[in-house]
Amino acid sequence: MTTPPGALAGITIIEIAERPAGENTGKLLADFGAEVIKVERPGGSPTRRMGPFRNGESTVFAYFNTNKKSVVLDLENPRDRAALDRLLARADALIDDHDEVWGAAHGLTADAVAAAHPHIVHCIITPFGQGAPAEWQKARPINVINAGGWAYHSPSEMPDEKPPLKGAGRFLPDYESAIDATTCLLASLHRQRKTGAGQFIDISEVEVQLNRIDCVLDRMLAGEAEPSNERTAYDMGGPGTSFACKDGHIYIFMTTRNHWNGLRKLMGDPAWARAFREDWLEFDCTRDNVAAFRRQFSDWIAQQDKMPITEAAQKLGVAMVPVSTAADLPRHEQLAHRGFFQQGEHPAFGTVAYPTVSYRMSASPVRITGPAPALGADDSEVERA
Repeated sequence: MTTPPGALAGITIIEIAERPAGENTGKLLADFGAEVIKVERPGGSPTRRMGPFRNGESTVFAYFNTNKKSVVLDLENPRDRAALDRLLARADALIDDHDEVWGAAHGLTADAVAAAHPHIVHCIITPFGQGAPAEWQKARPINVINAGGWAYHSPSEMPDEKPPLKGAGRFLPDYESAIDATTCLLASLHRQRKTGAGQFIDISEVEVQLNRIDCVLDRMLAGEAEPSNERTAYDMGGPGTSFACKDGHIYIFMTTRNHWNGLRKLMGDPAWARAFREDWLEFDCTRDNVAAFRRQFSDWIAQQDKMPITEAAQKLGVAMVPVSTAADLPRHEQLAHRGFFQQGEHPAFGTVAYPTVSYRMSASPVRITGPAPALGADDSEVERA
């Protein structure tokens, strides 16, 4: 069966990015079927040396660079820098994530690229955007997620004795910034197709975090909650948190009497539950009641298996979910049904279940057509540029 071409088939992207933010942007465009040529320094992109590793290869690089090509250019060398210009002359877009000092040193500022290649859609992703003090641009994902406020309150509802956590993973700001960068690139490529003209896209990773406004910030802006240095000031309220069960953890969120009545039914309406008012979550959600609930519920949920109990809870209208581990996800029934994980071959890893995307496109489905490339595997692209 012939694989249909991707939605961006015929589009060529040059990627000189060397961090997950830029590399994930290129990956998303490669998912859509664009030809993404990754320009790597001699010795390879820094992400090739970013753990964790398997059989000596970076799994981080392997994930962010599927469906791409690799050419090696030393951009400090005038001959190789000229080769990059030849690649850009036949490309549609350029993805970068270096700071302005690096861009100026390599003739790759917004003005320089626009002057040499006015047709190019040029996107740069940096921690604080263009024009920020140079020392700010050395920020890492953990700095960005804290500067954007997310690490302070997400995850919330954590016990006081535990330290603040980094939030939803190591590269959350990179993933989020890549989504915005990809959206801007797609819109700009559409404009380019109509006008023949490129443009410059300036992505600030911190502003992306701030733009993901949520109910906590909403409450403060509306005057319903005062900003505070206490982490608990950002909790949603109620007894919800994660609890240990027989084979892992579940997370429960409860704010209404319907939640409470459903949970009582799930538990068989034990005597300790009948001691709470039916509307306690709405009108009597005191610190003492929350502590009493958590103490009693912890003993009960510890005897349950996470998948059957969360399925039963959801059927009763209780907002309970299993806390999935990396090992759980490839076996998840719904993810398997949607084909979220695709089998692919990697020269060092063997057969791999690659996570793909959250959407399904009928005419141009996403396919993992090739693993992350070997360093310089496509150097011939420079010769034909």
